Amino acid sequence: MGRRIAQWRVRRNMTQQQFADRLGKSKSWVDKVERGVRRLERVSNLREVADTLRIDLEVLLTARPVRPDPVATGVEGIRTALARYRLRGSTRPPLIEELRARLAHAEQSYRHARYPTLLAVLPDLLDAAREAQAARPGFTTDALLVSVYGLTALVLVKVDQGELAWLAADRGIAVALATNDAQLAGVATVSLSQALRSQGRRRSALDAALVAADRIEGAGDGGGTPAVSSLRGTLLLQAAFAAAAGGDARGATRSLDQAARIARHDGFDGGPAGGSTGPADGPAGSAGGDSGGWGFGGGGSSSGWGFGPAAVEAARVVAEAALGGVAAATVRHERLVVTDEWRWLPPEHRAACLLDVARAYALVGDMLRAGRTLLEAERTAHGEVHDRPATRKLVAVAWRSADVPAGLAHLAATLRVT
Repeated sequence: MGRRIAQWRVRRNMTQQQFADRLGKSKSWVDKVERGVRRLERVSNLREVADTLRIDLEVLLTARPVRPDPVATGVEGIRTALARYRLRGSTRPPLIEELRARLAHAEQSYRHARYPTLLAVLPDLLDAAREAQAARPGFTTDALLVSVYGLTALVLVKVDQGELAWLAADRGIAVALATNDAQLAGVATVSLSQALRSQGRRRSALDAALVAADRIEGAGDGGGTPAVSSLRGTLLLQAAFAAAAGGDARGATRSLDQAARIARHDGFDGGPAGGSTGPADGPAGSAGGDSGGWGFGGGGSSSGWGFGPAAVEAARVVAEAALGGVAAATVRHERLVVTDEWRWLPPEHRAACLLDVARAYALVGDMLRAGRTLLEAERTAHGEVHDRPATRKLVAVAWRSADVPAGLAHLAATLRVT
């Protein structure tokens, strides 16, 4: 009980002396209680302590079992899979269509920000994709493996595992480059660029995205198809995020304008198809853009990358905020969210963008709008708020303001950041 009292006192940002003063006790009394030297025998004392800590008495009396964190467990499973250099082998030939279906299901989990679910299935999916490539070498299995590595890197970025994300993305780029296929290399570069930025390697992320985009344009093979155009546009958005994060306004604008021209020229309507290319972790985080497209003929996203005018406009919001134009970014966002194209973006994409805007509001001190935007992000994609460490930090800051909506206090309590 003493340990629980100490933990709740720290959560309430009270020193032992402040806690003692509110109880009308000495600091020595509080210290002995927290160390278990002095026991609280009277219910009246227990109630007084609970009231001062603003918790129910049952919280002090009942030790809640410590449940394993599904995100931490999932990350460890992926770490183990990536460190497994000897394949287990299979008694039957790989079923490519079955593997594609599993990948499509995993991609769908990403679109809806179901990160614990995704982390749980990725280790086996990684093993299966590697075994398929070993048993049936060729472009088909190479593309499947690249997509699985890329999706693994994307979700690891989401849960603040940047170093491990970089490892997964690097594995994917190695497979892609060995095929000498510009499009497959571009697919692998999307997640590589995000992993690099998550580690603060913005210049490397910028160079990788621009080189991959230029290589696709120079290859000319299939360059006029919507899938290839959207991939190139996605890479240009990644380049814009990296440039904005490094304070390069000209470079960010140039990449965004190129992406906008692709969206207009190829007639993308931003409809409900393909993957996500949107923003997350804006000016107060990793400077945006950690939501990504995926897939190359391997899963459910083979029809496109979800690239279009709405994705470009959302990217401009992130870039403007990262470059200091917070007011302009929030105005642009408010215009975007009333369009049909915004509603067609995947839930993960929209929620990630909302979190960027919430950070922008917080930066200018508008905690009421920051709080409302956080709650909207939670309604849009629950996991984007509840399973991401970066979001918890933002909630921990915002809920203390007297101006935030009452619902934010409940969210903070649920996330245990009060």
